[in-house]
Amino acid sequence: MNTADEGRQQQLDPASVLNAKTTLLQLLARAGVYTGDAEELIGLVEAGALALAHTEVADARRDAPHEKGELYASGWTDGTSAVTEEFGALAERALVRAVTTGPSADSPDERSPVGRAEMERAKVAVTPLYLSFADVSDLDPEVTEQVLGAVLRTMSPRQRAGYPGRLTEFASAHHAHLERLYAEYGPGSPIAIHGRYSLVHSPTSVAVLERLAATPSALHEEWDAAELPPAWLDGLTTAWGSPA
Repeated sequence: MNTADEGRQQQLDPASVLNAKTTLLQLLARAGVYTGDAEELIGLVEAGALALAHTEVADARRDAPHEKGELYASGWTDGTSAVTEEFGALAERALVRAVTTGPSADSPDERSPVGRAEMERAKVAVTPLYLSFADVSDLDPEVTEQVLGAVLRTMSPRQRAGYPGRLTEFASAHHAHLERLYAEYGPGSPIAIHGRYSLVHSPTSVAVLERLAATPSALHEEWDAAELPPAWLDGLTTAWGSPA
């Protein structure tokens, strides 16, 4: 670097930025992070950088150089206000893009495998919610993990981390509906535990119902991939959609 370069670094050109992002994706892939998840994380970092820039420019707006005159200070304030608003809009768009955009065409591995901790958190989350509507009913532990695995694979790791809260919100928002569903189809009802309504007798049904309401297409896709009985999902779909 010569003296002419000192004081301010040149901005990276778009090709260099893309190259750096591609390199980072490759390094994360070698570390075991699936490409779709890595793209989301990079998007969140980009949105965070824009949010920080928004804060710094907003601070600069308050530091208008009044010693250069009122007109200069007024122009400074107007200019930084315009830039601040644009940075805020850019940060918001980047955040929405990071959390809503699916993996790119170069990302065949859309979701990372469900980890043991994620599975256990899901089990802990669904049990008390289920017990608020129905009595305990046994179901094969292996089946429980298969069902919860299909549910969790519809989400990114970041979404899985917040899933217990999402389940609680779902149960609260649909309390009357769920109460009626479990009374009509769950333990203690005339409906047998075996058959198409088997999952209504399992705590996993709360998680499946939440996904049916939130993202049915993704749930059906993961259900088929896990080779779970279609009748179980059809039964819950029927129970959820039946009139109160």
